[in-house]
Amino acid sequence: MTEITIEKTSGTWTVRAGGAVIGESRNALKLTEGDRAPVMYFPRADVAMAFLDPSAHSTVCPAKGTASYFSIITKSRTIENAAWCYEAPNADVDQIKDHIAFHTGDLVAVERV
Repeated sequence: MTEITIEKTSGTWTVRAGGAVIGESRNALKLTEGDRAPVMYFPRADVAMAFLDPSAHSTVCPAKGTASYFSIITKSRTIENAAWCYEAPNADVDQIKDHIAFHTGDLVAVERV
């Protein structure tokens, strides 16, 4: 199985979509899985949940568990399945419970400020 490491980050991290800041945290976690790019997980309390609409989509990761997805609602569009969380993550990664991660790209940016 791929090695997963989770560590606290330093500084303030933000999530932006549709021109709006939808999350900002000094308590983000960085999850690194094998040779994949690290993923930032934001505490749910630090995310403006009004921008997120629960999706019917889910995926299963043998190492982390079942992920539930959210679409991001902006003024101009809906970005389908752009965020996810593990409501009941596997014991080895239980630090990411109550945290949300985001697919980054042209429509969603996660950055340290």
